[in-house]
Amino acid sequence: MSNAVKVSVIYYSSTGIGAEIANTLVAEAEAAGAEVRLRRVPELAPDAAIDSNPAWRANVEATRSVPEATPDDVVWADAVIFGSPTRFGNIAAQLKQYIDTLGGQWAQGKLADKVYSGFTSSSTAHGGQESTLLALYNTIHHFGGIVVAPGYTDGSKFVDGNPYGTSHVDAQGENKVDDVTRAAASVQARRVVKVARALKNGA
Repeated sequence: MSNAVKVSVIYYSSTGIGAEIANTLVAEAEAAGAEVRLRRVPELAPDAAIDSNPAWRANVEATRSVPEATPDDVVWADAVIFGSPTRFGNIAAQLKQYIDTLGGQWAQGKLADKVYSGFTSSSTAHGGQESTLLALYNTIHHFGGIVVAPGYTDGSKFVDGNPYGTSHVDAQGENKVDDVTRAAASVQARRVVKVARALKNGA
């Protein structure tokens, strides 16, 4: 698969919504012909905080086998899809801390000219989903990266309504990842692979 588009899906998830969306993105990117790495960023919260929420602890245990992200996972990729729940309209500290470790690669120009996209979730509708993705994309501009959002390039996007990336309202865990969110992830993953392939092939 040496000529295949290389995609890294790098995410933070506390209670598992982001992890499920990440797995959907991986499956859809692979179906589009990409070679994919799934990576989680390290958890920074103390055990006491994690143990206060059974869903959080369950997700930590369920995703232990997912490798932790390193800077090489961005350098290796032609396209990177970052994911994080919204935290006061911004990305979670865990993902931000990982991104902040990329300074050396940024200084060497190794983060530039790649495709980037993002996904998120929140407890409430209008709970900062769009601002979280826009804040993430501010960082991509500093990388010299190419933001590839799904836009309204597929009819299903008029159902989920977020042109900036895949997002999900989980209502404190009451709303599981559904077909609408999975359809949004499919559109996003396939568009990311399509654009990254065109760039890789010089189209």
